[in-house]
Amino acid sequence: MDFIHITAIDVIDIVLVAVIMYQIYKLTKGTNAPSILTGILLIYLLWVAVKTLHMELMTAIMNAVIGVGVIALIVVFQPEIRRFLHLLGMRGNRSGNSFFGRLFEMEEMHRSTQLEHVSPVVQACSDMSEMNMGALIVIRGESDLEVIAETGVQVDAKLTSPLLKNIFFRNSPLHDGAVIVEEGRIVAAKCILPSTTSEVPLSFGMRHRAAVGLSEMSDAVIVVVSEETGSISVVRQGEVKMGLSPAELQAELLRNEKAE
Repeated sequence: MDFIHITAIDVIDIVLVAVIMYQIYKLTKGTNAPSILTGILLIYLLWVAVKTLHMELMTAIMNAVIGVGVIALIVVFQPEIRRFLHLLGMRGNRSGNSFFGRLFEMEEMHRSTQLEHVSPVVQACSDMSEMNMGALIVIRGESDLEVIAETGVQVDAKLTSPLLKNIFFRNSPLHDGAVIVEEGRIVAAKCILPSTTSEVPLSFGMRHRAAVGLSEMSDAVIVVVSEETGSISVVRQGEVKMGLSPAELQAELLRNEKAE
């Protein structure tokens, strides 16, 4: 195998690519980006294969697809690119880490919702649980939920317990669907969530199925209050924790999610 020449530069090249790919994985973990990246990798491998086999027609088609790939990547990964550029332009050092420390530990930026943003949700869910008032509250993480928010009614109001209870009051025109919460504000109400296609217990109603469905395609934390039993549940990454007390709900919402 004398035709293979591996130099120190080749080793450095491979290590750098591996590090970059790992950091991209950590940055996009909890979103649907890894699935998109897998699809892009498969297209690239197909392109390499048709070029190697000298399939002229397929090569021409794949060249056209690859040619617009950069634009497609910018569109698909716009939130992640914006977040990266924001980090690049940050000045100062609030955490004491260097720029490179922040760059390679970007998962630490995914902080849990602050206590002042959690308290209204906990109080509202506690009150609604006692009244058997159904509720579906989506607390946004890093995933972009703009498409979901567009299915509902734009609210853009400060997050408060009375406002949440008014939205989910049985006679309210906004009580059906989900509320999206972001950084202490109610972004939208009456939003339609994608129902899960996975097998779930028969006892799960539409709210729980919708919560699981969204959690499977985003890193959002979804709180469900059952209209039938008043039980409070938290859904995160397809995992459902049911029968929570207000204190347990608060602990779940404040829990730091650390990358594995």
